[in-house]
Amino acid sequence: MTTLPYWHVDAFANRPFAGNQAAVMPLASWLSDATLQAIGEENNFAETAFVVRDTSGGADWELRWFTPTSEVALCGHATLAAGHVLLDPDNRFGSESGDSDSVTFRTRKAGLLEVRRVESGYELALPITKVEEGEYPSLLNALHVSAPLFESVSGAEQTTIVLLENEAEVRALEPDMRALAKIDRMVICTAPGDETDIVSRVFVPAWGVPEDSVTGSAHAALAPFWAQRLGRDTMSAFQASARGGHLHCRMDGERVWLGGPCVTVVEGKFHLPE
Repeated sequence: MTTLPYWHVDAFANRPFAGNQAAVMPLASWLSDATLQAIGEENNFAETAFVVRDTSGGADWELRWFTPTSEVALCGHATLAAGHVLLDPDNRFGSESGDSDSVTFRTRKAGLLEVRRVESGYELALPITKVEEGEYPSLLNALHVSAPLFESVSGAEQTTIVLLENEAEVRALEPDMRALAKIDRMVICTAPGDETDIVSRVFVPAWGVPEDSVTGSAHAALAPFWAQRLGRDTMSAFQASARGGHLHCRMDGERVWLGGPCVTVVEGKFHLPE
């Protein structure tokens, strides 16, 4: 039986049982896609992040992400979690990094990503997702709302932002998940926050995640969206899921930096049949 190193990390969280859960699994080489998907299903987190040393010289590691049902083009919280595992000097992968405070990842559809260790935890750089106003009546019907809607025109993933009036409306949402599951995209519902600059909830049932806890890739769209409306390049954000999570967002040209801490909850071995 083959054993693989395994970390269960709560990302964008300063304590266990908060933020968003991710499994992080460094591999010696890529396993078959079917095996990676089976591991993602077994872990049953929003994402499992797999990393392999990058021999191309383009980055430190290659990175792929799997939900319980599919591979995705971009995942922010699991990238932050992978950075935590690889930069934390208390584990063997982090100790190999020496005094390095940053790690880079080469991805298949989202380009080059970077995680830095900072005083408050970590910062993650993602390419921004731009949106333009559009129409999607069936999506709004599934959310049971009537509101302005914005569709992505760039970025790794198809994304829709729904702009609501206030935080209370965001928290009160009770979507028709069966209807949303037929819509192949990330659905982000957002509004000005009561105690933070912005608040959001994110629904992705088509990708095996009915409601995500804290979504880094969603803030790659939210940060430029709200920077334009707030008239500044930095903002505080809260994702109002059941677990909840705080993020600090700052624009940097065509990238957004998302800041937050991570907590290791479980470290062990994954047993893979021969």
